[in-house]
Amino acid sequence: MTQPSFDRRDFLKLAGAAALPGLPAWAHAADAAARAEGKATFFANITSVQPIMDAFQKATGIQGEYSRISSSKFIPTLLTEAAAGKLTADVVQAPLPMLELLKEQGILAPYRSPAAQGYPDWATKDEHITLFGVEYVSYLYNTQHVQAADAPKRYQDLGDPKWRGQIVMANPSSHASTISWLVGLKEQVFASEDEWMQFVKALAANQPMFVASFGPTPAPIESGEKRIAISMPKYIVTKAPAPLAWGPLSGPLLGSARAIAVTAKAPRPAAARALVDYWLGREAMSLLARDVGEYVLAPGVHPPIPGIDQVQVKPVRDLSDQELQRWGREFGKLFGAR
Repeated sequence: MTQPSFDRRDFLKLAGAAALPGLPAWAHAADAAARAEGKATFFANITSVQPIMDAFQKATGIQGEYSRISSSKFIPTLLTEAAAGKLTADVVQAPLPMLELLKEQGILAPYRSPAAQGYPDWATKDEHITLFGVEYVSYLYNTQHVQAADAPKRYQDLGDPKWRGQIVMANPSSHASTISWLVGLKEQVFASEDEWMQFVKALAANQPMFVASFGPTPAPIESGEKRIAISMPKYIVTKAPAPLAWGPLSGPLLGSARAIAVTAKAPRPAAARALVDYWLGREAMSLLARDVGEYVLAPGVHPPIPGIDQVQVKPVRDLSDQELQRWGREFGKLFGAR
């Protein structure tokens, strides 16, 4: 069956840190202008960050006004408001490709936060966008239904015929993050393209159940309907006390980079910089890791997931529109997905 092509920009429209010693992550809050502006408005598509906004206000005296905008509405909302000259966001957060689109449209301002010192060089190379985490992907299983000794030890083990009909994953023909993850395995994990393709074909032969995104992947293994979910370890935190575990413990884990930026015409630019400084600092990143299970880039900060601090987590390459289209069609054929 011919698979429908899609463009990454259409997909984005439709689908979707430790501070320096002696330098607080909210250093800009000491600036009289930031305090005078009173608040910073934050548009984001990450969930469960109100506690960080509350902590920011407590630490700085500046209100953090958080609005969560879904992936399907994020780009249209910001482009529409910017075109009308009515963009109210001081700070924006989203996966890297979304912020790169906004940068192309002149919506982001250059800002290098002192709180990002100690982050990997690849996270701070763009003066407009700072990467603060990786939306890491692995596989999950329910320890009441799968014993650790029987769980997959390597990515290759997902192709073991014993898991036929027992895997749930986001649709590899249309879910951009899953497409990028599969291609990332080819580029960063498997020794050769032939070995990788054997893995993909074996995984497809196990006839996974497809869902629209990562969000619905934990439910079938929580209920016992399926045994393995290609999903995100963060759900071990957010779905607690569900008995979930992750693999492969040897890593590496791959995923899309998460990013933050100040808007070019921020109504409150000093407060915007103060919020970015606080967000990238150890206190906020610790909250994000501990309470949301996110993998963050602040040195020494990890989510409370056993073994995550021992595994390498790496960002996948940002695939071009043409690559997403090509691999989406290819995976659609291999997996029989539509």
